[in-house]
Amino acid sequence: MVTAIFPAAGQSRRMKSSTNKNFLELDGQPILIHTLLKFSKSDKIDNLIIAAAVDEVEFVKKMLKNVTGLKPFEIVVGGSERQYSIANALKVLPGDTEIILVHDAARPLIGIETIDTVVEAAKIYGGVIAAMPEKNTIKVVDSDDFVVNTPPRSKLVSVQTPQGFQRDILLRAYKQAELDNFLGTDDASLVERLGVKVKIVRSDYSNIKITTPEDILIAQILLRGN
Repeated sequence: MVTAIFPAAGQSRRMKSSTNKNFLELDGQPILIHTLLKFSKSDKIDNLIIAAAVDEVEFVKKMLKNVTGLKPFEIVVGGSERQYSIANALKVLPGDTEIILVHDAARPLIGIETIDTVVEAAKIYGGVIAAMPEKNTIKVVDSDDFVVNTPPRSKLVSVQTPQGFQRDILLRAYKQAELDNFLGTDDASLVERLGVKVKIVRSDYSNIKITTPEDILIAQILLRGN
């Protein structure tokens, strides 16, 4: 069984909106619903878990109540950090879950092919990340903003989600992070600390994360293009 977790409790500061960005409409429908429906269309996904802010849980329940086409889902209270939200979701993981996917709720343009590829790759490698080759030149700078070096672009990827893991690996990674009081930037960073090699699988450049008002416009264009 495959369970997909969606952290959706962020404060959306960069969106410059008083509304959670996951509730903003994209082509007439909340971003969150776009994302959940996309995963629900994958034959490889069995369950959905949404982590919502404590004061938005009831709102999300009402939002999803009459949405047709959703896979079985559960809503949990999210935490002050993304990592804490996912940790709460892991506590209600169905007992027969073998593969866990974690996906940004604000990435509604994810392709079903990418979802399926991540699931299958996680079964083989234990931990995988959807990513694309970095198109920009990246500079490493010091504390005074002077360039230290320029990593070769061929060695760089732009990380996306979903990230997929075998159940025992992700649970061990979260347990160790809790013991060490470690806060990572993504789930893979927690898994990497265990010494587990994480595999990159190709995604799509249109799998953008909606973070700023400009991203809404870009997503609208991409959605209509599809």
